[in-house]
Amino acid sequence: MSIDPIDIDTAVKDIERQLAQEQNLSPALVSSIKMLLLVVKLMANRLGLNSRNSSKPPASDPNREKKSRQKGQNKPGGQQGRVGKTLEKFEQPDETQQLTIDRRTLPHGHYTEAGHEIRQVVEIDFTRWVIEYQAQVLMNERGQRFVAEFPSQVTRPIQYGSSIKAHCVYLSQFQLLPYNRIADYFADQLGLPISEGSIYNFNQEAADRINRSGAEAIIKQQLQNCAVLHVDETGINIGGKRHWLHSASNLQWTYFYPHPKRGVEAMASAEILAHFTGILCHDHWTPYYTYQNCQHALCNAHHLRELERAWEQDGQQWARSMRTLLIDINGTIRQSEDPLAPQQAKSYRAQYRKILKKGDKECPPPDPSQRKSGQRGRLKRSKARCLLDRLIEYENDVLRFMENASVPFTNNLGENDIRMTKVQQKISGCFRSMEGAHIFCLVRSYISSCRKQNVTATEALNLLFQGELPIIFC
Repeated sequence: MSIDPIDIDTAVKDIERQLAQEQNLSPALVSSIKMLLLVVKLMANRLGLNSRNSSKPPASDPNREKKSRQKGQNKPGGQQGRVGKTLEKFEQPDETQQLTIDRRTLPHGHYTEAGHEIRQVVEIDFTRWVIEYQAQVLMNERGQRFVAEFPSQVTRPIQYGSSIKAHCVYLSQFQLLPYNRIADYFADQLGLPISEGSIYNFNQEAADRINRSGAEAIIKQQLQNCAVLHVDETGINIGGKRHWLHSASNLQWTYFYPHPKRGVEAMASAEILAHFTGILCHDHWTPYYTYQNCQHALCNAHHLRELERAWEQDGQQWARSMRTLLIDINGTIRQSEDPLAPQQAKSYRAQYRKILKKGDKECPPPDPSQRKSGQRGRLKRSKARCLLDRLIEYENDVLRFMENASVPFTNNLGENDIRMTKVQQKISGCFRSMEGAHIFCLVRSYISSCRKQNVTATEALNLLFQGELPIIFC
């Protein structure tokens, strides 16, 4: 690899060759120089990692250049078939102001009414709306009081209504605003002194309603029975300790759940994968392969990055060829929008295997004769060799997208679903308790599932606090 026009690999090899030719150096000095060369190679490899050859985000790339998009064939502006969002006039305005002409400014003559010219201005008005229920009280001749029945949801002398609760949960769980900023918003805009504790209670009530209404069970059942399921996990901080947020989703439904563990124990606690029999898309986290009642499809976006690293840092020519082949297969499928013909798929599979055979020669496995006396376990393999072995062993899972139209090329859907979790962690830093993490995951699962099926977050939360569920749960 090269850094600032210096070819690190070539320079290290030159130094090693000179060390081998120098006979007057002490063994201690030679060992020290070799140790320093190893450190240089490790640091150089780390500096060479970026968003193209690793899982590092693009924002971490030093001096990253924004590539200009290639000019497409479509004309500028809105494309045919798109749904426009132009602001249109309202048939029933909330307020009407009549504007009249000062007749003194008109030329002398006789004028008659000829209609109106209308212009509308859309404003927003944040107001507090207080509903007072006055229950009639009757008393008979014996002094017994009879009070009219209040609505079932009115249980206190004064309380917050469902719309305020829904709006708090919307700002907290969907827009990810911190509790103190939500409290400031209500105090400044509406003159309502809502405490941070009340906001937490509203979130907890939302999660309880989702659980009691059966929405959580419906989401799980829909994901268990779907044809293709995307799964992923990401680290989260709960009370200063490392935990994991797991996700299972498809194009219609999403389910999140937190757990102290990352592996099979966490997956089993969600009660989804044990009953799933479709195609499971993931990034080759090994515990997913404990589920053998389903087929597997691997994320090729991860493979492309790893292949790029193998080519850039290890000089593996086979990796460059494999990366080109996977991109070519995906491009062919996207252009045709149909699965490949059997003969074409067979041709691509033959090319795939041919490249792997070249890779086996270019990047051979460790020599068993190098095993030290008493050494147990597998011999250490390079990153390039580990990738090559995975592509060989899991060929069908890598190429499943090629022959099944329902299987995507990547696991981007699963990764996109958990992206807002990382935003929440950047804003708040961590969850204070596991209970808070459960509330967040359950409410986000409900909102995400609704939004995927064209139910807005506002509508979903308003219905929830009114004791109802969107029609998608029926």
